[in-house]
Amino acid sequence: MSDVVNTPDYIFESSWEVCNKVGGIYTVLSTKAKTLQEKMNDRIIFIGPDIWENGLPSDFVEDEALFHDWKDDVECSGELKVKVGRWNVPGNPPVVLVDFKPFFPEKDALYYSMWEQFRVDSLHAYGDYDESCIFAYAVGKVIESFYHFYRLENKKVVALLNEWMLGMAALYVQKQLPKVATLFTTHATSIGRSIAGNNKALYAYMDGYNGDQMAVELNMEAKHSIEKQAAHHVDCFTTVSDITARECKQLLEKEPDIVTPNGFEPNFVPAKIAYTKKRAEARKALINMAEKLLGYTIDPDVLLVSTSGRYEYRNKGIDVYIEAMNRIRTSGRLQREVIAFILVPAWVREARADLKKAIETNYENHVPMQCPFITHWLNQMQDDKVMNYIASAGFQNSKDDKLKIIFVPCYLNGEDGILNKIYYDILIGMDATVYPSYYEPWGYTPLESIAFGIPTVTTNLAGFGLWAKKAGVSGQDLSEGVAVIERTDFNYFEVADAIKEQLLSLSEKTEKERLQIKKNCFALSNKAEWDKFIIYYFKAFDIALRHAAERNLK
Repeated sequence: MSDVVNTPDYIFESSWEVCNKVGGIYTVLSTKAKTLQEKMNDRIIFIGPDIWENGLPSDFVEDEALFHDWKDDVECSGELKVKVGRWNVPGNPPVVLVDFKPFFPEKDALYYSMWEQFRVDSLHAYGDYDESCIFAYAVGKVIESFYHFYRLENKKVVALLNEWMLGMAALYVQKQLPKVATLFTTHATSIGRSIAGNNKALYAYMDGYNGDQMAVELNMEAKHSIEKQAAHHVDCFTTVSDITARECKQLLEKEPDIVTPNGFEPNFVPAKIAYTKKRAEARKALINMAEKLLGYTIDPDVLLVSTSGRYEYRNKGIDVYIEAMNRIRTSGRLQREVIAFILVPAWVREARADLKKAIETNYENHVPMQCPFITHWLNQMQDDKVMNYIASAGFQNSKDDKLKIIFVPCYLNGEDGILNKIYYDILIGMDATVYPSYYEPWGYTPLESIAFGIPTVTTNLAGFGLWAKKAGVSGQDLSEGVAVIERTDFNYFEVADAIKEQLLSLSEKTEKERLQIKKNCFALSNKAEWDKFIIYYFKAFDIALRHAAERNLK
């Protein structure tokens, strides 16, 4: 960090996903926490939403002694309702959960002040906008209270706020605490995601898009406005990849001050003996579940493939994944049995009672279950895009098919009723993963895959895919650990064919070759560990502190 002049004395970091696992930002923060805590020693304070009506989140451990004098003070004054403790992730950093609901009566005054001071247009707000912005306001209040109580006026303090949901926190802190250096990170612009999600060609016409105009067209004015104004006003604006930096420059009309790529914490991955045991357990659970569902015995050496992530059918490439699996199935070239899993949470009604009972009683089923493609029943199943594509593609999941496809449409949190394992304890059993994203600002899922020694297929439209090529892989051969497929707005079927070729080649590898591929995965993932990537954050803190100092001289 020789080129970093200023290092902070205190860091506040907030996101809707602190102690609240709903997406990839949870992984960013929870894995980064250990490295920051090692450097800051309880002077990194995460702030998350207290949305738990009864009890506490499973990854939050209350600590009565931590900041007890401040907590007692705010409770006595009635200023804030907070829970103070530690985030139960590697590093165990301090965390404050704030109940933001008491601030809802101040919403109109908040929106007026944000318009008056920063030209944030909340007029067309709907959906989760109000809840997010009131939480952001409460986060600003927490930082303000803590800052004054502990008299941090002469300390170097930074506040790092993630995504448009925390934009108002960044602006509030900058207005109320001018000495605090503010940072705002967009992990994906709201407009870019919306353009892609509405089946418009994002990349071919990127240079022609106007963010403000598209916000009106896509009914995204409020979210776009807070995101854009936060990006323009904070002391340091960051994003997670070069591909998103281009998006920010065009759609937010603000080039990021620095790119802060997402790393991973290696101690999430079991070591040696534990790794072998966990992998065997995962494969046993997956194969047993498949045998009960399909009604026949599966080869123990079956190739297990998966995709996962949010249910963004086009953006995450779920559609092209199913198409690629169908092309493998019908290629006539597959010599090895394959099960392709879709580990994507959908609108689940319940775990299948028949499958659950068969697994619990170890019942040997000799006929396929009704609809042998899915582990949980869905609400409005007839309208589900994944199930409809599986049906229209002609999958049968018969014993004669070399490739079978199974949809696991639930959060893998260990309590799904069928597999009852967390995501990482399922991922470790795979032989390959496929993430053919059309819109993927970074791409944690492929990074997690190689961190667990599992080769992955991604695309050049994922920030991770671009990073992998920079890090030394050609992207042409899955044997290197990562295959990076060239994807455009218009080459859907070529992408499906490229995935088919990569997996057919992998299916023919010997045990010795597969062991070398695993080593290649580990070697590449080592380059993306947080102890290598945290320097980008400290450079961002330096930029923010310098800009804040300049701002306060005006």
